[in-house]
Amino acid sequence: MIRHQESLPAQSIYLTFPMKFGIIGAGMIGHFHAKAITAMTGGELQSVFDLRLDAAEKLAAEYGGKAYSSIDEFLADPELEIVTIGTPSGAHLDPALAALKAGKHVICEKPLEITTERIDLLMAAAELHGKTLSAVLNRRFHPGMDAFKKAAEEGRFGKLTSASAYVKWYRDQAYYDSAGWRGTWALDGGGALMNQSVHTVDALLYLAGPAKAVTAVTACQAHERIEVEDSIVATVEFESGALGVIECSTCTWSKAGHPARVQLAGTDGSVFLSDESFEIWDFREEKPEDKEIKSTLMKGQEAGLGANDPTAINFYQHQRNFEEVVQSIQEGRQCKTHAGEARKAVALIRAIYESAQNGGKKVSV
Repeated sequence: MIRHQESLPAQSIYLTFPMKFGIIGAGMIGHFHAKAITAMTGGELQSVFDLRLDAAEKLAAEYGGKAYSSIDEFLADPELEIVTIGTPSGAHLDPALAALKAGKHVICEKPLEITTERIDLLMAAAELHGKTLSAVLNRRFHPGMDAFKKAAEEGRFGKLTSASAYVKWYRDQAYYDSAGWRGTWALDGGGALMNQSVHTVDALLYLAGPAKAVTAVTACQAHERIEVEDSIVATVEFESGALGVIECSTCTWSKAGHPARVQLAGTDGSVFLSDESFEIWDFREEKPEDKEIKSTLMKGQEAGLGANDPTAINFYQHQRNFEEVVQSIQEGRQCKTHAGEARKAVALIRAIYESAQNGGKKVSV
């Protein structure tokens, strides 16, 4: 596994002084964050906050740290340095603002918030208080993405002509019925696109560059008692001139689950990424590293990560994400997953929803 500390000097404070983490939200995502913090280099779990004290105590007992049911007491801890937020998507603003005002750095689960206006409020607060505001953009942190990004930056696609993303997952009705906030605009911020697909949309923009305009159609085809879409298809025009499709669903069943896919193609090459490995890696001009990539990172028959079961996602990408934030803070630089990066996917998603809600009209991003 690639570890950030490998490139740091032996006497780096990153290796010597781990930063103290606190988790807001002791649900499934909180446990996921705790696993990543426990495994990472450069951080350790200090505390857990949840309004349900029993939930906070359970997570703290499993992974270490002190449990709180008062956010004021949680944030008053002078040793607490970084707060991760794992509340529902539309409930990120208030705890993130509180943490920033208390002088803590913040790493927030996806999406950073459900509107660009709320993200802008958070960015202003981070700047005012001189703290790092980062998002969990975990699909940027694996060897396949490293190789894909390098190829894109080197211009190996020639003129980029096609850039698309596909997330054909499945969530049963029980998933949406399991919590009152699921499938609501107020707390989920959207359906298959905003909730399940925001990481893949982020990956698409990370690789293909900014989007310029979209047209879209959405539907709720297979679920009841939800306000949001379970199916969406959007066409995207990129500033580079490339065209593409974003297709997302939570009603496409398969036994193992379909992987999330990002596909780029141009006049000199094509790469199709399937979760963390490649279905296609093909360039007109080959390079020495291509042989290793084809021998180590090509697609097998793995099940889609999180496609049918949201608990089945690997936490090591979160671990690398958290390590990058710690390293950036201790090096005094902007982290690679800063709020401005997270804002891009939300802006595109909101434009897609605007198009769908207005009969598929073209909307500028």
